[in-house]
Amino acid sequence: MKHFIITFFAIFNLLCVSAQTYQNPILPGFYPDPSVCRVGDDYYMVNSSFQFFPGVPLHHSKDLINWECIGYVLDRPSQINLDKAGYWNGIYAPTIRHHNGVFYMITTNVSDKGNFYVTSTNPLEGWSEPIWVNQGGIDPEIFFDEDGKSYFLSNGDYIQMAEIDLQTGELLTESRNIWGGTGGRYPEAPHIYKKDGYYYLVLAEGGTEFGHKVTIARSRDIYGPYEANPANPILTHQKRWSETNPIQGVGHADFIQAHDSSWWCVFLGFRPGTTGHHILGRETFLAPMTWEKNGWPVINGDGTVYEQMYCPTLPQQPKAALAVRDNFDTPTLNHTWNYLSNPHMERYSLTERKGHLRLKASTITLDSVASPTFISRRQQHFEFDATTALDAAHLTNGSQAGITIYMSNNYRYTLAIVQENGEKSIRLSYNLGMLNHVEKNINIKQNKVYLRIEGAPYNYNFYYSTNGKDYIHVGSMDSKFLSSETAGGFTGLVIGLFTQSNSESGAYADFDWFEYQPK
Repeated sequence: MKHFIITFFAIFNLLCVSAQTYQNPILPGFYPDPSVCRVGDDYYMVNSSFQFFPGVPLHHSKDLINWECIGYVLDRPSQINLDKAGYWNGIYAPTIRHHNGVFYMITTNVSDKGNFYVTSTNPLEGWSEPIWVNQGGIDPEIFFDEDGKSYFLSNGDYIQMAEIDLQTGELLTESRNIWGGTGGRYPEAPHIYKKDGYYYLVLAEGGTEFGHKVTIARSRDIYGPYEANPANPILTHQKRWSETNPIQGVGHADFIQAHDSSWWCVFLGFRPGTTGHHILGRETFLAPMTWEKNGWPVINGDGTVYEQMYCPTLPQQPKAALAVRDNFDTPTLNHTWNYLSNPHMERYSLTERKGHLRLKASTITLDSVASPTFISRRQQHFEFDATTALDAAHLTNGSQAGITIYMSNNYRYTLAIVQENGEKSIRLSYNLGMLNHVEKNINIKQNKVYLRIEGAPYNYNFYYSTNGKDYIHVGSMDSKFLSSETAGGFTGLVIGLFTQSNSESGAYADFDWFEYQPK
């Protein structure tokens, strides 16, 4: 009987613990460089956006696991100059903080004037114009000390810091180097936290690749000297037991104490998938953390994290799933969609044909680092179907419209309706650096066409249909040629709808709907 009771409670406890689970990543797809803050029991998170507009997606949560995009921090051209920003440029790692009733989002526009911050008392009602800070480096943050002083941090070869005037952005002291990390390359992403009389300085080191890691040091004085944790790194997958983990490149962490006093860490990582190449970009992950008796933090027990996490969590409050199909029947595009660079909004219309998105062609093509007529959403799953229905009746000679799986202006696969010499065709093409090729060209008579990209573990399959029921396979493309390892850059793949033309002929296409269905 005693053995039975012990076994019963062991199984009961196991079931209770296993019921407290969540799935990583908490933000799948291209959501790198996460930063989080809390106001009461509300949580807000921001991520890098690079060359995409609007800039800096803003998510809200009640439980740190289920997040809803509530908008973008930088949603006006006056806040964000992305003129000809490529996929190595634009808006780098942001930090979000809340202090004395004001939200601060601090970031770098490497395509413009560098470091700046914007403020808001209500994120749903918009953010201020940029306040620029004359301190170099990237990955900035503002730390608000208990004595009322505020400090601006960024990274160069060392982490540098100066006291700052919050109203003007003026530095009140000279910038001082405070810590250079543990010797890993690219010490970056500094965040300071004060706890139990110590200033804890957290860094990312090793570069945002397979060797990424999180390190930490502490000091009684904010300027140091900082003592490195003997157990560094506190988060990395460069260990024997994690070399086959489906999550790699973990780093760039931000800590948060939840409203139940538990501690958590958000950070980026990527999933190489079955090909060893990561195509979804750097994603946002979550792990629990504890503070040990020696005063150092420990992330998920041993600095390793998993896709399926088993740990006590806040009471989970799932959000309604985003609709699979966008019928383009709202006055504005939903928060799923982004433009490239600063868009020319006169080329986009949701009102000229009811229930359709009209994309008006320009001579700025997908080959350009400027802003073509293009909207995109993130690829967030290895396996999916992305389908759109479009009317190409108003294409002119030398114009085209369609769908693309897009990493950059020179790395993409495209399925388009092309009009040349008065005839239309379905064209599958690839752009891979200096390799540009039309894989297949199929003549068609119809103006209303359905285009589909099917994501599979190793490749993309492309289809078209003229009736919306019977889909014809056009061709396949290897996914690894669009990966970060092949194409470079700091982003992930997006699925885009576009039009373009060889001349300013007034060509346009009407997209009836777009559907993204994970498998």
